[in-house]
Amino acid sequence: DLIYRHMVEDVRPESNAVVLCIMDTSGSMDTMKKYLARSFFFLLYQFVCTKYRNVRIVFLAHHTESREVTEEEFFHKGESGGTFISSGYNKALEIIQERYHPSLWNIYAFHCSDGDNFESDNPAALKAAKQLCEVCNLFGYGEIKPLGSRYYESSMLNIFRRLEADNFQTVLIERKEDIWPSFKAFLAKERPREAEVAAET
Repeated sequence: DLIYRHMVEDVRPESNAVVLCIMDTSGSMDTMKKYLARSFFFLLYQFVCTKYRNVRIVFLAHHTESREVTEEEFFHKGESGGTFISSGYNKALEIIQERYHPSLWNIYAFHCSDGDNFESDNPAALKAAKQLCEVCNLFGYGEIKPLGSRYYESSMLNIFRRLEADNFQTVLIERKEDIWPSFKAFLAKERPREAEVAAET
């Protein structure tokens, strides 16, 4: 399991981090896509655990709506119907506001999807993505497209190219061999947030 709970609470902001795992669980996300997503999330969680003493992990599943779920539900349950990516981002923003203020927490958020989103939702998704960049150390979007899979032509990559933020990275994952180089590209965008700056002053 990805979850490893650090039992000692620490009020020092430089010790605290949260990983927000956001994933499209609509009908188009099949078993292979979820396997590739799980592999990426595992690397991210392990990386964050090497940097911080108190690490939390939050799983957010979305289709046209988003909710916080268990790890088991996140990787093994799906929903029928379409996708509003903005629902996942807005739920992440809500949880950050309620539980993980950037002055006390280092925030890492990553979203995996196959890029199949209702076109009418694209402006809202882009707006919410910009808001996440403002509160995260690092925020990324991974488009999971195994070669030959359905919905290969659908993509959010062009939409997110409009987002100009130093701490935002998009990656395309077509096979398991793409996971490690995609992960390294993602980490290259990390920037210190309030919690880390507080530790240095």
